[in-house]
Amino acid sequence: MKQSPKGHFYGKTNKTVHLDGLTLTDTVYTHQKVDWHFHENSYFTFLLHGGLVEGNKKEIYECTAGSLLFHNWQEPHYNIKPDIFTKGFHIELEHKWTDRFSFDLCILQGSMQISDPEQKLLLYKIFKETRINDSLSMLSIETSLLQVLTNMQQGQESLLKYRPPWVKRINEILHDRCAERLSLTELASHLDIHPVHLSRDFSKYFHCNLGDYTRKLRIEKSLSLLSNKTNSLTGIGFECGFSDQSHFIRCFKQMIGVNPLEYRRILNS
Repeated sequence: MKQSPKGHFYGKTNKTVHLDGLTLTDTVYTHQKVDWHFHENSYFTFLLHGGLVEGNKKEIYECTAGSLLFHNWQEPHYNIKPDIFTKGFHIELEHKWTDRFSFDLCILQGSMQISDPEQKLLLYKIFKETRINDSLSMLSIETSLLQVLTNMQQGQESLLKYRPPWVKRINEILHDRCAERLSLTELASHLDIHPVHLSRDFSKYFHCNLGDYTRKLRIEKSLSLLSNKTNSLTGIGFECGFSDQSHFIRCFKQMIGVNPLEYRRILNS
């Protein structure tokens, strides 16, 4: 089985940023199929444009713009790309980097698809910092990346603990219907629990309240739509559930740090 060295992905690399123990690459995928292979380092793949099918020993993922995957080091997988423009952002973590922060990746064995909007928003911020590339970018990148890994570790540990069935169900509802105006009473009715119970216990499992979580899902959805330059800001805001364009722009800038048009410029640069 072929091993891919550091900084190498199957396509045309637009930009590579080397930090102390981290390699960040922006690659346009050009191969229709990449057979089973593994990489020298653990890494994230964040799909910025297009689509991809990725398979590993356990699962097959249908990836679209906004999908986030993690592979531990030497984890075998394969890729199939449809006949569309597809671009990915990768962050490779060398052992010396994780050792420097005493971070053990053993709990994150294998490959996984990450659906948590907080994680995705952090990855978008890291991508943005590679374009800003000023004296504070390395600090921002490392801080955000450590937060992603800490969240992942806590998430894996929580899977070992008992979680009431409604937790999985409400996550599915919010992902599927984040653009809709859902009331606390309606959600509680779907879950067959009391609204006070839902309001009180939601933050135990999602680390924020219902409103904040839904806003994150809406912004995450908008980021994938921004990759298509033909989508207007008004149309994107409406499709993602915002009442008007100004509300969309305000929430977007609060979470991402730049307005949607500026982010689109960064995304397509």
